[in-house]
Amino acid sequence: MIHSEDEHTTTIIERNAKKAPPRSWRHWFIGRPLQTSDAPHQTIGKAIGLAVFASDALSSTAYASQEIMVILAMAGMAAFQYVFPISLGIVALLIIVTLSYEQIIYAYPNSGGAYIVSRDNLGEFPALVSGAALLTDYILTVSVSISSGVAQLVSAFPALEDYRVWLAVLFVLFIMTINLRGVKESGIAFAIPTYSFIVMMYLTVGIGLVRYTMGTLGMVPDPPPLETLGETLAPISLFLILHAFSSGTAALTGIEAISNGITAFKEPRSKNAGITLLWMASILSSLFLGISFLVSHIGAVPSEAETVISQLGRTVFNGRGPLYLGIISATTVILVMAANTAFAGFPRLSALVAKDGYLPRQMAFRGSRLVYSSGIITLSMVASLLIIIFQANVTRLIPLYAIGVFLSFTLSQAGMAHRWWKIGHISPGEKVVERGSTLQYEKNWQLKMFINGLGAVCTLVVMFIFAITKFEDGAWVVLILIPLLIALFQGIHNHYKSLAAQLSLQNYLPQPTQKKRHRVILLVSSVHRGTLEALRYARTLSDDITALHVVIDPDDVEKTLAKWETWGGGTRLVLLDSPYRLLIEPILSYLDEITQVSQPNEMITVVVPQFVPQKRIHRFLHSNTADILRMELLHNPRIVISEVSYLV
Repeated sequence: MIHSEDEHTTTIIERNAKKAPPRSWRHWFIGRPLQTSDAPHQTIGKAIGLAVFASDALSSTAYASQEIMVILAMAGMAAFQYVFPISLGIVALLIIVTLSYEQIIYAYPNSGGAYIVSRDNLGEFPALVSGAALLTDYILTVSVSISSGVAQLVSAFPALEDYRVWLAVLFVLFIMTINLRGVKESGIAFAIPTYSFIVMMYLTVGIGLVRYTMGTLGMVPDPPPLETLGETLAPISLFLILHAFSSGTAALTGIEAISNGITAFKEPRSKNAGITLLWMASILSSLFLGISFLVSHIGAVPSEAETVISQLGRTVFNGRGPLYLGIISATTVILVMAANTAFAGFPRLSALVAKDGYLPRQMAFRGSRLVYSSGIITLSMVASLLIIIFQANVTRLIPLYAIGVFLSFTLSQAGMAHRWWKIGHISPGEKVVERGSTLQYEKNWQLKMFINGLGAVCTLVVMFIFAITKFEDGAWVVLILIPLLIALFQGIHNHYKSLAAQLSLQNYLPQPTQKKRHRVILLVSSVHRGTLEALRYARTLSDDITALHVVIDPDDVEKTLAKWETWGGGTRLVLLDSPYRLLIEPILSYLDEITQVSQPNEMITVVVPQFVPQKRIHRFLHSNTADILRMELLHNPRIVISEVSYLV
């Protein structure tokens, strides 16, 4: 379509580029490319949404109770009586956080979670803190979930102990590949293992509670030896209880994922996402309480050799029969698949941060399957590195885990409390449009502000408890990492701001078009058909042409001169002697001399003949001088590299 109303109007031509990407090996791994118009068809419903976004939170039931027991073990077996009361406190906190995020989902239907809430209500710096904390947490989610899944596998098959690190890395790469295929396909792939885990967990807890009520449950047969974190038993103190509480709050990680991925849901987005969040919280709290109650009454022992879930399964199902293998298999798979929550949240959050200019812009671009491929690959690489560094050890990774997520909880809820305060001071009927949402007066704003304010206080207290009790165990790493990430964000943002200022057209005065003098330097390695094609092109640019030949082998000079006399058409030829057999350096030195004596209105074009073999594999047999020169001369605006291809 052509728009041209009069002779002074710029002609705009609109066309569709219908050509599809050519088939390649990537299609076999991640599927055929999707059109942008396919995006609405890639959304998911509540059932698939639970599998995609809740797998992390639900899988934490497999290790949260054990992490409480690991700390209480410092005081001996008698301290395990506090596992269930501590779990009740964690579930109470879970309810508060869930109510808060339910409000966020409806207030910010375009997603963003803690980052967007903090940005709109608390300012730029709190938003960066929240973004850094959440991105860190997502990376640790992958590391912890995969490592925990491998630990379950090793519990059932001890012979795999020596391969646990590489098994974990392979699982990360497997999840990465599935996620590169798209949200809808990854959701369908993860639905079966997620619901299998839920069914097996409820079956295990249900049978366990029935047998406990009937008095037939008994104790764990042949439990592993008790492993304490110190040489002597510690007293049961408030500090120990708070330490155990902070470890158990790992059960809350993943709660925020749905608020970061609202756009993945079908319309009505907020309603579907909100219902999914309530489903997730209900399943999580009931399973967590059931497991904590049972393991504290059957004499389960926290151990790296055998997980608490494995001991519970052996006790409930009287050995390592089919049902035991079923719960171990389901737990292993869900723990591995739990990493998918981070793969769903990390790319979306990094895309939001990138759009605001705090991460590389490439993070905001969708790949061929309409997912943020750069974010998915980045997450996989960093998480795999952490797994290798910490040898896939869950207990060593957990101290790094929950500080970031509780920091983001605190900021998001504080931001929501401030948002309700702003809503309470808006006149009825008035609308205030902000970057992430629209504010309208609501009658019950005080109650909602109280809920979010209470949540902010509770999560802030938990964050401090976690930071203090886990500081020596490795939490100090996160307290250093988050400021470093914020500094990285600021550095990237400053670069983009500086670039935008230099490229801005504001107050820009267009320069009159001037005819520049054109000098052409033609590189001649030898005289062949490709060289003559390049010479023909050079003559279309200018009459001032200099052919340049770097003499590396003196024996070939006479042959080159003879051919140039015949085919050069009178174009002058400069011979550069290179006694050390260098090619690029003499060319750069010559161009530097030419640039220094050139006129202000003079442009220099370097024409490079390049013959291109039709078979791609043959291209590796030839050097690409043009690309090397282009990289070396990238910062010289007065020199243009022009490559003339000759197909052979």
